[in-house]
Amino acid sequence: MGTAERPRSARHGVRALSTDLPSAGSRRVALALDALRHGWPVRMGEGAVLLPAETGFAPGVTAPRMLISAARAVTLKLANQREAAVPEAPVLIRAAEPFDLETARAVADPALDLAHPMKGPFAAEHIEDIDLARTAMELARLAGILPAFLVSPDLEGEAQSVSPADLAEWKDTGRLVIASRARLPVAACEEAEIVAFRSLDDLREHVALVIGEQDGDRAPLVRLHSECLTGDILGSLKCDCGPQLDAALRAMADEARDGGWGVLLYLRQEGRGIGLVNKLRAYSLQDLGYDTVDANNRLGLPTEARDFPVAARMLDLLGVAAIRLMTNNPAKVAALEGVGVEVVERVPHQLPPNPHNARYLETKRDRTGHIL
Repeated sequence: MGTAERPRSARHGVRALSTDLPSAGSRRVALALDALRHGWPVRMGEGAVLLPAETGFAPGVTAPRMLISAARAVTLKLANQREAAVPEAPVLIRAAEPFDLETARAVADPALDLAHPMKGPFAAEHIEDIDLARTAMELARLAGILPAFLVSPDLEGEAQSVSPADLAEWKDTGRLVIASRARLPVAACEEAEIVAFRSLDDLREHVALVIGEQDGDRAPLVRLHSECLTGDILGSLKCDCGPQLDAALRAMADEARDGGWGVLLYLRQEGRGIGLVNKLRAYSLQDLGYDTVDANNRLGLPTEARDFPVAARMLDLLGVAAIRLMTNNPAKVAALEGVGVEVVERVPHQLPPNPHNARYLETKRDRTGHIL
């Protein structure tokens, strides 16, 4: 890794997106995500057509089966806890009568359990192609909707085709490039630069904030921060995201004053990758007594869904090979090392709790291995 020099032009390291067209597979994923957000059907490979239970619309449409998560199957007494060890795993169910959209939404959304307590009886069926089913569940998460589908609904018209191979292409971080960069004085440090990253087939635009003067001979202080609208912008007390963001920038500013530098990676992965709407659903479940892990799982969503290869790609594009990582989570260190990032030091990043986030922090300590 060579030493970066300043000043640099505003276009330093920026690669023209127009020269790299998205592959056919990644384009199909982009179209499928758009379809799911709009409530349109998708076809999984050469298999069944799926209509999203949450966003789908079609007057009078019914389907003989639903695809739901293992966590929801447990709630419906269709699986045991061992089978639901992966809460986002797919389960295919059938009822005595075909599912309509109203029934499907009641089955999919735990927030409706009190309003619709009587469900079923249901029976679980064998899934012929588990890879297609898993891909459908992941696409739902990426679209920010509940992971539940009507299977083979009685619909007219075409469905957007997508396959597991398409999703693998879409997730290839090699298409992520630096789209733009500019000097950005911030409250913590006037000597800062913002760098925006974009991929042609992904609407999310991640950014990095480089604090101080980049020095290729010194590992920067780095913080991976997943977007948190409620904490970063609105000052939510339910999490520690906003205070952690502010404290990280102050620590990097201190580094810069001592001749070092820092990099804040701001990742567009709201709610650890489950999306804003699902995060708010999890908040509602927490108000009913569930902790943050159980709330996510009850929605049929994974506890951890952040995309660490994206962070690794951003560091690589910035010319950063080794980092000092600000985190209380050893699993984050392992995840980054697993995608090729050299973490030379874990720097603790703990802030005092408040009455609203104390249980949240205890859950991070007791259930997800944070050192607090």
